[in-house]
Parts: sequence; structure tokens; C-alpha cells
Amino acid sequence: MRAVLAVALVACLSVVFAEIKTEDEVLVITKDNFEEALKEHEYILFEFYAPWCGHCKALAPEYAKAAKRLVEQGSKIKLAKVDATQEGPLAEQHGVRGYPTLKFYRKGVAIDYTGGRQADDIITWVNKKTGPPAKPLATAEEVKEFTESNNVAIVGFFKDAESEGAKAFLETGNAIDDQVFGIVSDEALFSEFEAEDGKVVLYKKFDEGKNVFEGELTSKALTDFVAAFSLPLVVDFNQETAQKIFGGDIKSHLLLFLSKEAGHFDKYLEGIQEPAKKFRGQVLFVTINADENDHERILEFFGMKKEDVPAMRIIKLEQDMAKFKPENPDLDGANVLEFVTAFVDGKLKRHLMSQDLPEDWDKEPVKVLVGTNFAEVAFDKSKHVLVEFYAPWCGHCKQLAPIYDKLGEKFKDNADVVIAKMDATINEVEEAKIDSFPTLILYKKETNEAVSYNGERTLEGLSKFIESGGVYGQGADEAQEEDEDDDVPRKDEL
Repeated sequence: MRAVLAVALVACLSVVFAEIKTEDEVLVITKDNFEEALKEHEYILFEFYAPWCGHCKALAPEYAKAAKRLVEQGSKIKLAKVDATQEGPLAEQHGVRGYPTLKFYRKGVAIDYTGGRQADDIITWVNKKTGPPAKPLATAEEVKEFTESNNVAIVGFFKDAESEGAKAFLETGNAIDDQVFGIVSDEALFSEFEAEDGKVVLYKKFDEGKNVFEGELTSKALTDFVAAFSLPLVVDFNQETAQKIFGGDIKSHLLLFLSKEAGHFDKYLEGIQEPAKKFRGQVLFVTINADENDHERILEFFGMKKEDVPAMRIIKLEQDMAKFKPENPDLDGANVLEFVTAFVDGKLKRHLMSQDLPEDWDKEPVKVLVGTNFAEVAFDKSKHVLVEFYAPWCGHCKQLAPIYDKLGEKFKDNADVVIAKMDATINEVEEAKIDSFPTLILYKKETNEAVSYNGERTLEGLSKFIESGGVYGQGADEAQEEDEDDDVPRKDEL
């Protein structure tokens, strides 16, 4: 009887806690073994993915590499993955809205993952979240191993770990997740590493090899120091560096579009080193290889084609992705210096893209707007002007197109109304900030007041919006979602 009960108990437990399988040292999680995984492991990073997602496919080998290295290091930290298309309730429980979504559980408490998507970035981030802000380094061998095994390593030399400088250093180490920090307290080691008490040294495997912090030791100053010197003087844009470039603290970037096939990198890189040094910490210098197909979208974002290369542009991320174009397109060091100096001094006018105005722009019921004729049409005070700001690749825009054409037909003989559209991926206007597609704005008769439409995208709804002078459809419960094509950037992405 006892044997029967034991078998029954084992069977019940096997139902409650399903076996946790692994693939390339990554735990495979389902709704049946999720709770068991949390009980078994203090620290676990979950990736919620979709098998068809391009970004998930790109992450997969780096995620597996990180998982294997953590196992080899004997780490308590585990990496896990959840197929969100198969485990809908589990994904919904974690607020998954896009792929991949990563959540880190630390002793049963979940936090959002904010690190990079390369193996080194993943390992650095999870280690920082489970250990001290700075690793104690007690011997010369430990210091050398620490600095040589990391692409960038920040080491503080403090004989008194309770000093104000040491506290600022540890505070910085705690705040910066994507870099490793070490601390040396044995004064006997200071001279061996040409350091003195209270000094912070950033060791790196590129450019100068190391940088010594100068100035008052505050967390803000150290954070700025790490942001300025932890990336190369001139950074090459690729999958590994993308997040550090666009997610970093330096929001003004000089983008240099070059062709490796044409020898542009050899021709221009040396000449731009001095301008890059002068503006280090203010403007990040970034090279983009225009030969790579993946970078065509970036060229399009700036209204450029591959035949326009070599070329340079400045982009200011915190100012609605404002773009700046040089009058002189040459990429010699002197011209680059002049261009960036004018930008930093606030002497450059923002560059707004515009297509050439088609001769038949007003032939159809839905008028075609470009950057150059937008103001003339949209701000005609004798008419209500409805403008659809769209993207050619946007799925919701394609769904709206036949309805919008019918709207144009309905109002084509109305002298008080203009129905218009503008491709906002290649036309820009200062008067409208477009964050998603499609965006529908009514410029009201007499006042030119701009009113966004948030109602249902139906012929009836849009008609009522126009006829009510922009009153109908405000605060509607059924606002439309923006296009979420996984492999296509929104307006505010490169």
C-alpha cells in the first residue's frame, strides 16, 4: 500500500513540477516548470521570445554563449528562455509587449533587464546585479587578470574604502551596469600600477590603453568620464556597439557614412582622430559601413543613397532626432572640425528632408505633400486641412489607404476641406513631431490649430472628425496602435 502511495505521490509531483530541460546551457521554461526554476535558482534571467522574431534570432547565439560561460565559471546565475508564442499566460503575466523581452529574477523579485545583447554585456550586467558594485582586488595578479580579461575595466585605488572619493566610486559602479569596476585598497600595490590614493584609472584595449580621471571625485563626474572614455574615439556601428552608441549618455553623434570596398576607412579615419579628441564627451564620432545591406535603412532615414557616400551628418537624439547636414561634404579633418565646431556652438540650422514636389501633387482627391509645400497647403486659413503622416512600410498605413482614398473622394468638391498625405520617412517639417505611423492631424480653418485624431480609422469616424472641426474622436477609447513590425524601426529609431 505504501509503495502504491509513493508512486502516486511521485506522479503528482511530476505533474506539478515538470522537468527543466536545457538547450546550450539555457533553461527551457514553460508554465509547468517556471515556479520550480525560481525555487531552484536565486538568480535567473528569462528571455521571452518569438521563434519568428529577427531580433530574437540575432540574440540567440550570444545568449547561449553567455549561458555556457556562466556555467564554466561556476556561477549561480542561470539564463532561461520562454517561447512567448506557446506560453501566452506566462508572457502576459510579465507584461511582454514585444520581442525579445528580458526579465531578471533576483531572489524571487523581478526587474527589467537593461543591458546589451552581446555575451560580454549580458554577463557583466547579471554579475553587477548579483555582486558588489566593485570587485575587491587584493593582489597584483588579480588586478592584471581583471584589466586584461575585460575590454574596459575601471579600477579605483583607495586605501580608505569609507572615504568620500571611494563612496562616489562605488556609487558610480552601482549605477553603471555595462562596465566592470574593481577596487584596490592595499597601498603596497599603488606604485606598481603607477597610481596614488584616490585615483581612478580606466583600462581599455583600444586607443590610449588607459585614461586617468582628473578633477573632483563625484559620481556625476565619474559617470561622465566613463561615458566619454569607455568607447573608442571613433566607434564603428554594428550589432555589438549599436546599443552602447544610441543608448549611451552622449546624445549628439557625428555619423560618417563610408565604404570599405571603396577604401574610405583607410582614407579618412586618421584625419578625423583630432576632431574626435577635441569633442570627446560632447559628440560621439560613429562610422557606418554603407556596403552592408543592414545599413540601408539608416541611409534612408537621412534621405541618402549608397552613391552619396562618403558623407557625414550630425544627429541630436534628445531633440526629436534633429539632423544637421554640412555645406561642404568633404571629410578631411579640417572640414570635419569646422562642421562639428559650428554644431557645438549652435551655429547650424537643422536640416529638414524633402522630396521634390511632384508636378501632379494636387491631381488626385488626396493631395500629396512634401517638405517644401507643406506649410502653404496645411496652413491655408480658408480650409480645414487633414494630413496623414505615413510610412510606406507601415502595415496600419496600408490598411488605412483605401479608406483614406474614399475620404478624399467624399470631400473632393468641398471648397472648405483638403485631404492630404505626406511620406514622413523622407519629408520633415518643424511644425509636426511624428512619433508613430499613421499620424492624422487636422489643421483647422481660420486658426490653423493642429488637432490629432485618436478615433477609429473609418470613413464615418474621419468624416465626423472633419465636419466637427476636430471635436469628434478626441479621447476615443479605441485609439489605434502604432505599427509594430518587429524588424522595422519606428520614426524615433535608426
